Amino acid sequence: MTQTKEHVYQAKAIVIGGSLAGLFTGILLHSIGWQVDIYERSPHNLSSRGGGIVLQPEIVAAFHQANVTYEAPLGVVANERLYLKPDGSIAQRMAMRQTLTSWNLLYGIMRRHFPNNHYHSDKTLAKFEQTDDQVTATFTDGTQATADLLIGADGADSTVRQQLLPSYQPIYAGYIAYRGLVNEPDLPQETAALLTKRFAFQQFPNSHILQYVIPGEDESLVPGQRRFNWVWYVNYDEVTELPELLTDKTGRQRDASVPPGLMALAIEQQMRDYASQMLAPPFQTLVQATREPFVQTIRDLGIPQMAFGRVALVGDAAFIPRPHTAAGVSKGAANALSLVEALVNYNHNVRQALEIWETDQLRLGMHLWRRGQELGDRSQFTHGKERFGTQNKVSERLQHLR
Repeated sequence: MTQTKEHVYQAKAIVIGGSLAGLFTGILLHSIGWQVDIYERSPHNLSSRGGGIVLQPEIVAAFHQANVTYEAPLGVVANERLYLKPDGSIAQRMAMRQTLTSWNLLYGIMRRHFPNNHYHSDKTLAKFEQTDDQVTATFTDGTQATADLLIGADGADSTVRQQLLPSYQPIYAGYIAYRGLVNEPDLPQETAALLTKRFAFQQFPNSHILQYVIPGEDESLVPGQRRFNWVWYVNYDEVTELPELLTDKTGRQRDASVPPGLMALAIEQQMRDYASQMLAPPFQTLVQATREPFVQTIRDLGIPQMAFGRVALVGDAAFIPRPHTAAGVSKGAANALSLVEALVNYNHNVRQALEIWETDQLRLGMHLWRRGQELGDRSQFTHGKERFGTQNKVSERLQHLR
C-alpha cells in the first residue's frame, strides 16, 4: 500500500468471474489489504453448480492464508482405492487416504467469507482498457469500474482472454464426461456399503468410471446426508455425435455442457442403456439411481501468456487441465496464492509483481495441461478412438489386438 502522512492508499482490484477461481483470488487479495470487487455474469446464485472435487493442499493453504473459517476435514475421507471387475468383484484395492469435497461446499465457504457488498451478480464484461496507472472495465449495462489490477477468472470461455488472446479457444478433446449425484438414502444398502469410504473405479478399453462420496447439497458431512458423486468418460465424435449429445430437452444446442435436469430424454435413456451394457453392477446401480445426470465435454486449453500489464488470467481462463489431474480447482488456488505473494514481495507494484508471478504460473499450467492430455489419451484412445458397444465387443477387440 502507498502511505503518506495524510492517508494510506488502498489498492483496488477488479475480479471478473465469481466462481471458485475468482473467489480464491478475491479472498486472498482482501487478506493483504486490497479492496476487491468481484463481478459475476450470472444473475443467479452459483451454489448449485458442480460436483465432486479432490481436496488438494493448495485449497487448504488458500483458506488458511485468507483466515477463512471452516470445519475440518473440509470433505469426506476415503481410505482406499477400489478397482472393480466387470462382474462387480474387486480386482484391486490400494490403501490411499484422500479427502473428497464438493464444489458447492467450497463455494459456500468462500462466498460467506467474502464481503457481500463487493460481490456483484448479473454483471457481464463488455471490454476493458488500461493505462500505465489503472485499468477500467466496462459492463454491458453501461457501468464502469476502475482499479489498479484486473483479474480474468471467468472460466474456459473467458471474455477477458478473448480480448487479450482471441485466437486461443478451448478445443474438444474427443470425449465427454457423464456425471451424476445420488443422495445416500437413494442407493441400495449393499451398493452403498461397497462404495462408501472408497474411491472406486472401473476401467475398460477407451473408457473408465469413478465415484466417491462428497458432502450433501446443504454441505452436510453427516452420514446419510451426503452424496455419491460419479464421473464416466465416454468417447463421442465431434462432428457426427456431439451436436446431438449437447442438444438439451428444450431443443437448445449448448456449447460445452448440459446442466442437471436438462438432458434430452432420448440421450439420457441412451446413456442408461449403455451403462447397463458396459458397467459393473455397482456402477449400473449408481447410474440408474441418478435423477438428473448431466454432461460436460472434456476440453483442452493452454496459452503462452498470463500477465498483460495490469491484467492477469487465472484458473480455467488461462489453462484447462483435463479432470484426470484432479487439479482444476487447486490450480486456481495456486494462481491466487502466488499472486498475493508476489504483490507483497514487490510492495504491491502490480506490473513488477505480475511479471515475476507469470513465469511459475505458466510452468504450472503447462505441466498440468500436458499431464492431463497424457492421462486422458491413455484412458480414452489406447485402442483407437471408438466407443465400444458391449463388453463382448471389448473382448473381441482385445483378442484381435493380441
